Amino acid sequence: MNSAIADIRKDYSAESLLEADVAPDPIRQFEKWWSQAINSQILEPNAMTLATSSVDGMPSARIVLLKGFNEQGFVFYTNYKSFKGMQLEENPKACLVFFWKELERQVRITGLVKRTPAKDSDEYFRSRPLGSQVGALASPQSQVIASREWLDTAYLELSEKYKGEQPSRPGHWGGYQVQPVIIEFWQGRPSRLHDRIQYTLENGQWKIERLAP
Repeated sequence: MNSAIADIRKDYSAESLLEADVAPDPIRQFEKWWSQAINSQILEPNAMTLATSSVDGMPSARIVLLKGFNEQGFVFYTNYKSFKGMQLEENPKACLVFFWKELERQVRITGLVKRTPAKDSDEYFRSRPLGSQVGALASPQSQVIASREWLDTAYLELSEKYKGEQPSRPGHWGGYQVQPVIIEFWQGRPSRLHDRIQYTLENGQWKIERLAP
């Protein structure tokens, strides 16, 4: 083992997380932590790891951006024909992880996935900068392409086509909503004795438990 890597460590001591202090509903608790992350001016606090798997259990993970959340779940947008989109279509379950290192916090969300309504995807697509809209049209996400030049050419051609015009959302692009069944809040503590509070949805009610670090 590379000792230089093994010796990298940090003792966490910024905050604590006690059962008496958490909200009875995990969305309200997330909302509290989310507000604190926003107010702390963390760079891209909406960046989250999205883990998916195929039906045969092969996992895959990548960073995506949260674009909304409410009692129904957590929303992000992508190309439905991308690798993650194909995995979600055949196995509509996922895990999201936020890591806010500046606050010494993680949030892990495990849940069931469904597409957002078309009108929501249309609305969000229209809100994006024109360059991002054209990029969604130009890129066959996750597919093998000939070269960077091929992609740049496709983008330039579509940019010219839609100059001064609002592109329509392509049918292969839109949102997914992760409907949580388990949400864990992790707060770093000294000596690796971290606080872990887990909410589990049982018969429509949230059960709160402490997990060992």
